Amino acid sequence: MEEIWTTLQQQGGIVMIFLILTSIIAVAIIIEKFFTLRRKKVIVPEIVSVIDNLKSSGDIDLALSICQKNQGVFSNIAMIGLKNIDLPRKELRELFEDQGRQEVRSLERGISVLETIAAISPLLGLLGTVIGMYKAFGVISAAGIQQSQELAGYISYALITTVVGLAIGIPTLVFYNYFTNKAENLILDIEKYSNDLVMKISSFAGKRLD
Repeated sequence: MEEIWTTLQQQGGIVMIFLILTSIIAVAIIIEKFFTLRRKKVIVPEIVSVIDNLKSSGDIDLALSICQKNQGVFSNIAMIGLKNIDLPRKELRELFEDQGRQEVRSLERGISVLETIAAISPLLGLLGTVIGMYKAFGVISAAGIQQSQELAGYISYALITTVVGLAIGIPTLVFYNYFTNKAENLILDIEKYSNDLVMKISSFAGKRLD
């Protein structure tokens, strides 16, 4: 580990260390989002089925038990409606909206970090380039261009950080856009099913619609 740390510092200095750390964070978030934003994990088919087949207030207990067995964003929102079927439609919608805003946070958690990494990685690379060129010019001013080996080392230092910064920033930006779009689509689908649930609950006998 110490040898790896030393090599990284030699190749890109402290800037390279930060770039490696940002890449590790980005990879961890990307892997986590691939699992947590799977459609079947968020919008559980069993819950969709029980909502589609909700015919009367007598089906509420079954729907609740299905939601409780499949804990998650969608089930938490659905249970809000199923547990408050006696509320007027307006208040029920407000409950759905409030719970939805809370649950959406879990879907979007970490995505903003990807955006930040995509933005700062090229800047960190540029910072490394500036530092490397500054040191290269320092060698030239102190010893002239005869110190070619040391000069080449600093020029390499300057270039490699920019390359690594772009190599981290570009794919991270792609994944950020991908996960943002996927989360938005899931949210729209959840809203659709939530509206369907509100309409079904509102149609039950004796339900106040005002």
